[in-house]
Amino acid sequence: MLAATVLTLALLGNVHACSKGTSHKAGIVCRITKPALLVLNQETAKVIQSAFQRANYPNITGEKAMMLLGQVKYGLHNIQISHLSIASSRVELVEAKSIDVSIQNVSVVFKGTLKYGYTTAWGLGIDQSVDFEIDSAIDLQINTQLTCDSGRVRTDAPDCYLSFHKLLLHLQGEREPGWIKQLFTNFISFTLKLVLKGQICKEINIISNIMADFVQTRAASILSDGDIGVDISLTGDPIITASYLESHHKAVLETWGFNTNQEIFQEVVGGFPSQAQVTVHCLKMPKISCQNKGVVVNSSVMVKFLFPRPDQQHSVAYTFEEDIMTTVQASYSKKKLFLSLLDFQITPKTVSNLTESSSESVQSFLQSMITTVGIPEVMSRLEAVFTALMNSKGLSLFDIINPEIITRDGFLLLQMDFGFPEHLLVDFLQSLS
Repeated sequence: MLAATVLTLALLGNVHACSKGTSHKAGIVCRITKPALLVLNQETAKVIQSAFQRANYPNITGEKAMMLLGQVKYGLHNIQISHLSIASSRVELVEAKSIDVSIQNVSVVFKGTLKYGYTTAWGLGIDQSVDFEIDSAIDLQINTQLTCDSGRVRTDAPDCYLSFHKLLLHLQGEREPGWIKQLFTNFISFTLKLVLKGQICKEINIISNIMADFVQTRAASILSDGDIGVDISLTGDPIITASYLESHHKAVLETWGFNTNQEIFQEVVGGFPSQAQVTVHCLKMPKISCQNKGVVVNSSVMVKFLFPRPDQQHSVAYTFEEDIMTTVQASYSKKKLFLSLLDFQITPKTVSNLTESSSESVQSFLQSMITTVGIPEVMSRLEAVFTALMNSKGLSLFDIINPEIITRDGFLLLQMDFGFPEHLLVDFLQSLS
């Protein structure tokens, strides 16, 4: 469960510093409710199974003084898992502390080789080797804390407990005296329990953080394309309450260029002669902010119109710079992105190569064309482009139900039901192997 929870939280992680305390300035607040955690808990078994199977079980060696036999040396070697099953699991949120996960009835069969030796009263050295199986039934309790480390989700499980309901040693191969089985069942079981607890708890913590890195790397890919990316690093430690888990993220757009589709602008200014050429350049990086009224995008552009002269040589006929502010509302339905224009403002800055009256006339014409033709066309194309981009990043593989995108001053609230991201878990488990 903790790894599955990290999987979801890490979808909104990147690499930047974290602030301390409970007050976080954020662009995105991600809240996972208790019912959502129960959905994630459905696939806990697969992650726990990976932890058991990946754990490195060291050889266990020692010696024991026995009546009549003297010192008996022993060693359990090549300990591996031959069978593993998990009956059930449950999760609880502990206010301001941890995510507590209980795994019940983990049935594990270990196999390996038992080597032992002793010296008889007549000075004869006896060395034997026999295959063994250990049949065990275990309950697992993991209390996990979530923290922010350089903008990433990090997990720590200071409380990890294994309770053994059964631990039976079965010797195979050649027949051995009953005292051997009795000796090693009673004496080794305590040591074996300590070894298993240490290795399994360690591996669960390692896998949780590997998963966080795995998904955060995937998130960095999903939320970037070429020169455009979004810094959505954590601004502080995730918040745990009895009813939900919440994380805060920066959500700052980072872009290093702006390349428009010139065909769109040709269509926008269709009233000009067909030989005219239009080029648009972004003068500075667009800024995106969240407000109650919607998502506000501010940018400055320079537009050049080139008209042919009679001698077929082009010259700059009209150049102007503008500050543009658009307010949009985004929604997501049936695996498609939809954009709705709420407000659009153009503020002229500089104009060249036209008289004042011509400038006003052209400016009025452009505003009319942009508002009635250009914006709908651009938004329609952006919807298709962004939907295709998100699908290429794998968003369509998520089962997103009744999503809501709600803007507030300073942050964006996303509300949705969802199915477990099975494809991410499959990719992650494959990466472990």
